Amino acid sequence: AVLVDSLTLWVSARMLGSEEGGTLEEFERFVKRAGNISEPVVLVSDEVGSGVVPESAEARRFRDVLGFVNQRAAAAAEEVHLCVAGIAHRIK
Repeated sequence: AVLVDSLTLWVSARMLGSEEGGTLEEFERFVKRAGNISEPVVLVSDEVGSGVVPESAEARRFRDVLGFVNQRAAAAAEEVHLCVAGIAHRIK
């Protein structure tokens, strides 16, 4: 299996000094390549859209980009699980 932990840190690192368009494009390339891997690929990410709207523009941009990455990951995944208080809930 391949474990990517975490998409949150990956997006954060990619966004440092770059525009979010590059981050989203790079993730699209990853999703296409991951689809060709015969082993299971597990992606771990934080959910950042359910809380308070961030005060700074940079933090809002990060929240939005990570949200788009999470949406794309969920769309491409066979299964999606949301973990709350250590309890996994299958949502797809």
